Amino acid sequence: MLAAKPILDERPRIADALSARALIEAVLEALGALSHVVGEETELVRAGRLPEAMTREPRKTELAGIYMRGVEQVKLNAVALARFVPDQVKRLKDAHTAFQGLIETNQIVLATARAVSESVVRDLAADANKPMRANGYGPAATVGAGVFARPNSGPLVVSRRL
Repeated sequence: MLAAKPILDERPRIADALSARALIEAVLEALGALSHVVGEETELVRAGRLPEAMTREPRKTELAGIYMRGVEQVKLNAVALARFVPDQVKRLKDAHTAFQGLIETNQIVLATARAVSESVVRDLAADANKPMRANGYGPAATVGAGVFARPNSGPLVVSRRL
């Protein structure tokens, strides 16, 4: 797994091309690590391995914080970065755009998993609450074991694993 270096200084002032390049590289490294974790999470949710996907959450939160602090530093130093390393700024913008696409895919996969799980729960609730009496001939007619007869009903099984 990729490890991002934490960005320590909250308000660095970029004074030369070397520090500008170092800041961009640190932000790109954090973005790469975050992209990797989000991609893993997306694939695990697609595969239905939700408990395993949930284990990625703390690392994803940590990396998102590092990345956002880096983006704030980039914003604070936008003029200097554009002057010293315009090619690296473009590289960062392109990486951020690609990350936005990854996040959109992740959100679609999560929304699909949520819709499927809601549908399963809704169907189970509807099946569990169906009328339990058999149809007969007349308003008070029953079949089988009286009013508690449950024709065509079997045991209800719920799997806690997707």
